[in-house]
Amino acid sequence: MTRMPAPNESKPLHHVGAQVADALDLEPHDLSKLDPTPTLPTWQSNLRVAELAYDSAALASLAMYLVSKDREISPQLEQRIMPNASRLQASFGSEKLFRFDGRTPTIWASLSGFWRVSDGWVRTHGNYPHHAERLAKLLGLSPEADRATVEAKMLHWTRFALEAQAAEVGALAIAVRDQSEWRHHPQYPALEQSPVIHFEARGQAPPRSWHNTNKHPLSGVRVLDLTRVIAGPVATRDLAIVGADVLRIDSPRLPEPAWQHLDTGHEKRSTLLDFDDPADFAMLQQLLAGADVVVHGYRPTALAKYGLDFETLHRQFPGIIVAQLSAWGTRGTWGDRRGFDSLVQAASGIAVLESKDGGETPGALPVQALDHSAGHLLVAAIATALRRQRTGGGSYDIQMSLAKIAGELLAAGLADNWVDQPAPQDLPTVQVPVNSPTRDTHLVTCAPPLLDYPGAPTNYRSPLHEWGTDEPRWIAH
Repeated sequence: MTRMPAPNESKPLHHVGAQVADALDLEPHDLSKLDPTPTLPTWQSNLRVAELAYDSAALASLAMYLVSKDREISPQLEQRIMPNASRLQASFGSEKLFRFDGRTPTIWASLSGFWRVSDGWVRTHGNYPHHAERLAKLLGLSPEADRATVEAKMLHWTRFALEAQAAEVGALAIAVRDQSEWRHHPQYPALEQSPVIHFEARGQAPPRSWHNTNKHPLSGVRVLDLTRVIAGPVATRDLAIVGADVLRIDSPRLPEPAWQHLDTGHEKRSTLLDFDDPADFAMLQQLLAGADVVVHGYRPTALAKYGLDFETLHRQFPGIIVAQLSAWGTRGTWGDRRGFDSLVQAASGIAVLESKDGGETPGALPVQALDHSAGHLLVAAIATALRRQRTGGGSYDIQMSLAKIAGELLAAGLADNWVDQPAPQDLPTVQVPVNSPTRDTHLVTCAPPLLDYPGAPTNYRSPLHEWGTDEPRWIAH
């Protein structure tokens, strides 16, 4: 059985959403557009994951409503905003619904998951081949080793020793901690002292103009997408669905799993540039000169050497909005460490709380809610920054981390005042064709668009583009 909020609960935003609304200085009369009695998704969780998911989608939806209002796009601005619970459940668990020509993809690689070690558990992430190879080399194994062989090797390690050695070689293995252990970790104070979202206007750049006004809130806005995996691509997918010209750039040396790109690639274009190649770097500079927003989700210092940090971009391209997602935050002992949603759950104590057997075996949230919610909350911040930049000027620096979202989810407390309800048996899906350079015809089954505001799309307008198949250029205004 799953859980739904008790009938006497009535509030449009919950713990995390209310903090983000405060950080973005959203006005009470704007927040009043949110439905005061939302219906939440039905997930089995000991934590308030449904509230977190709902708040993130509601705030992103509200942000698009406010842009539409500023641009006088929608004639139905009095409509209440309440993201649909079934669409929320589908979107946050999109990998479970995804089909390529009717086939289910392999979500987790063999070297991803929980492993028992001599003094507890670790969680590893090996979905990218280079991470799997590094971990396998550390363990003295082939990346294709079977699970029993890996399990035997893992038992020779303690959890903190494996975590430390993995970080040294660029592999991903995180000790499973309870909340008390995480609170005593040196990274914890850096997160505690950070806001749930860093949102700051800097400098005196003049306001930029909206371009190409039509029925979509962000039409004419150009977004350079330097993200991978889930959180960043979810954010830029939102932006593309609501009309932005989103160009995703990847390195040709770091391929993305085909299904993963297609699951978050709606309405985007995808190109490949090697920033170490002078010609490609020059092309990047041309693209940056035309960009309104840069979103990146690599480690905080990974792109600084290419001048993609906020300070450099603000200086070279006044008026730009730079939004950065990280796993562990930008400061502290882990401020430059690799990480993913599943690893943050393991480190922060979430995996212990989500255990199904009283803590004997770690568990996980029913969906990768840290990733998805961070993506939608980042969209709320980006849209708010665009509105304010268009009226007051300046450049905007936005930062979020999965670990801070995890901390706030835990701070919201365990789920209480709930009643059992049956989970929905069927979640909504849509089918989208895929544009292939080979001219083969493919069809993707996936979750439908999520955001809810007057005039919001309920389906995707365009075919999906395969990874790396577009030219590195902007669409003309």
